[in-house]
Amino acid sequence: MRPEVTAGAPAEGPVPPPTPDPDAQVEVEVDADLPQITMLTEPAEGIPPVVETPEALAAVVAAFGAGTGPVAVDAERASGYRYGQRTYLVQLRREGAGTALIDPIAVPDLSALSDALVGVEWVLHAASQDLPGLAEQGLRPSRVFDTELGARLLGLDRVGLAAVVADALGLGLAKEHSAVDWSTRPLPSEWLRYAALDVEVLIELREVLAERLAVAGKAEWAAQEFEAVRTAPLPPPRVEPWRRVSGLHAIRDARRLAVVRELWLTRDQNARTRDISPGRVLPDHAIVAAAQALPRSVPELTALPAFAGKGTRRRAALWQQAVDRGLATPDADLPSVRGPKSDAPPPPRAWAEKDPAAAARLVAAREVVTGLSAAHEVPAENLLQPDLLRRLCWTPPRTLDVEGISEFLRAGGARPWQIGLVAQPLADAFGALPRA
Repeated sequence: MRPEVTAGAPAEGPVPPPTPDPDAQVEVEVDADLPQITMLTEPAEGIPPVVETPEALAAVVAAFGAGTGPVAVDAERASGYRYGQRTYLVQLRREGAGTALIDPIAVPDLSALSDALVGVEWVLHAASQDLPGLAEQGLRPSRVFDTELGARLLGLDRVGLAAVVADALGLGLAKEHSAVDWSTRPLPSEWLRYAALDVEVLIELREVLAERLAVAGKAEWAAQEFEAVRTAPLPPPRVEPWRRVSGLHAIRDARRLAVVRELWLTRDQNARTRDISPGRVLPDHAIVAAAQALPRSVPELTALPAFAGKGTRRRAALWQQAVDRGLATPDADLPSVRGPKSDAPPPPRAWAEKDPAAAARLVAAREVVTGLSAAHEVPAENLLQPDLLRRLCWTPPRTLDVEGISEFLRAGGARPWQIGLVAQPLADAFGALPRA
C-alpha cells in the first residue's frame, strides 16, 4: 500500500532553480478544478539504498532484467551548481524489480543495465533532457515513451511532471527538491525520497496517456515523436558560445565584444577546472558591466558594483587580465558586431524590407499552423518546428506544391504525421498569394 495523504491546499512552492529543471516547470495546484489531490509522501516500498558498488549494481541488473513491462527512468543533474550537465543520480522502477537509485559517480559504467533492458520500453518525462547524460553512463534505450511529449500532443496546458501526474492520476508530487545540488554526497534521505517518488507513478502515467493518445487518434504521432527524441543526434557545438551572455544586446561595438569574449573564455576555463557552474564563478551581468566600463586596472574593476562580491574580488586580477586581453586584441581579430555567419534566415521583423514575398509567405504559413494547432489541440511548436517553417518561407523549394513542400520538410527533420497535416494547407496558402 502506498502511503498517502489527501491534500486540500496547494503544495508548498519550489525553491526557484538556478537553471530550469524540466520536471519543475510547474507546481501542483489544488483549486476548484482539482478539489482534492492525493499527495504522495513515501515510495511504495520505502527508500531503497543507493547503489554505489559493483556488487550492488550487479544485483540491480539481475532484478531489472528479470522484471516485466516498461521501465521508468529519471536522472538528476546539478545544473546551476556544477559545470556541464553530468548525471549525479539515476532512478529506475520496473514491475517485479521495484525502485533503484544508482550513484553514477560511484559506478559510472551502467552499460550492463542497458544490456539487460534491450527491447524494453523506457518511460521518461522530458526525455531529451535526460538521454544525453544517461548515454554518458552507457544507458541507451531501445524504445522510449516520453510523458511530457505525450502531454504536449494531448494539448495539456501544463506539462511539468507534477502537473501531468495531477491531471492524469489525481496524485500530487512535491517538487521542492528539484533544484538542489545533486552532486552532494551523501545525498540526504529527503532528496532520495523525492527521487524515488519521481519514478513511482511514471508507468501508471504512461498507461493513462497512451490511452488518451489512442482515443484522440494521436498514438502514431506520439510514436514518431518518441522515436525522433530517442534517435536525435547530439547538437553540434555552438559557434561563438560567448554570444549567449545575457544582456549582450547592450554591447554595440567590436572592442567591447572582444572584452566579453575574453571574460567568457576565462570564466569558462575557470569553471571547468573547478567544476562549478559558470554563473556562480562570474555572473553574466558582471561580464557586461566590465565590457561597458572597460576598466584599466584592478581597482577600477572592483569599483564596479557587479564586482563587489567577495568571491569576485578575490579573482579580480584574473578578470582584469581578461579585460586587458580584450582591449589589446588587434583590430583584425575583433569579433563581428553582426555575429557569426549563418545559413539561418534573418529575424522576421526584417523580412518585409529584405524580401516582401518571403514575408508574405511567413504570414500565410503562420496562419495555417496556428489554425491547425487550434483544430488539433497541439502546440504550434510541436506541430512544426518554428525554425523549419521560417526556412521554408525564406528559402523555399523550387516548387511550392505539396510534393516540394513535403520533401523540404522531410529533409529538415519533420515527421510524417507533421508533413501529412501541414503540407497541403501550406501549398494552398502559398498558391493563393499574389504572384511577385
